[in-house]
Amino acid sequence: MFFWRPVCPCDPPATAWIERRLGWLDGEFPDSAFSGRPIVLPTPEFFPDPYDRSHQSVRAMLDRICGYMGADAELVNLEITSSGHPPELVNERGEYLAGAAGTFSAGYGRVFITIDRMELDEPMALVGTIAHELAHLRLLAEGRLRGHVFDHELLTDLTVVFFGLGIFLANTPRNWASDMKNWPGTQLNRPEYMSPAMFGYALAHLGWHRGERRPRWARYLNPAPRAELRASLRYLWRTGDSAFPPTSAGR
Repeated sequence: MFFWRPVCPCDPPATAWIERRLGWLDGEFPDSAFSGRPIVLPTPEFFPDPYDRSHQSVRAMLDRICGYMGADAELVNLEITSSGHPPELVNERGEYLAGAAGTFSAGYGRVFITIDRMELDEPMALVGTIAHELAHLRLLAEGRLRGHVFDHELLTDLTVVFFGLGIFLANTPRNWASDMKNWPGTQLNRPEYMSPAMFGYALAHLGWHRGERRPRWARYLNPAPRAELRASLRYLWRTGDSAFPPTSAGR
């Protein structure tokens, strides 16, 4: 008799990277969505402040996301710019979408985040952009990463997932297919930012660690990342094959 075994939706280097870096993040941030922080949803419960595209409303959103990610909002200077040329985003098929722009820099004990004005029309995409830039704060400004590492932007995306805001990035992925290089020691393509399959696998670890076989928050994902999440959940719950199982969390 033959038994069907679910297949991990990520290629082996991406799978191993997600598991290894989740373990690293767990050692760096004991207080996260993996240890009880809420999974942040695109609902008024999590974003009750009025939003009108003004600097004040964007600042209120940023301050709220700081709270969700454990970042010090008082360190952050926010600027809204009008470059007219934001980085392009893609959907799950690699097709270009209207883009969002955000930049991060730090110096003299301050953090500077800029948001392109073209981003302001899509507040839930804006949440993902702000969360990504605040992940830079938690990694770089707090001294957890120093200098250039090959997976810097990938790790920044994964940090957003780790703090419970991965839904926003999974629904509006960055241009992960452009300028692909290789995973170290392989001939397999490595995206600059996390792909839909990688988001699905990382989010599945979050559900697995929280004991959720069918997480209710999955309904807030767009169809493509939701399908990747479900496939990854089936794989993890049936095989338990991960270097970062629930019992490994350092808590």
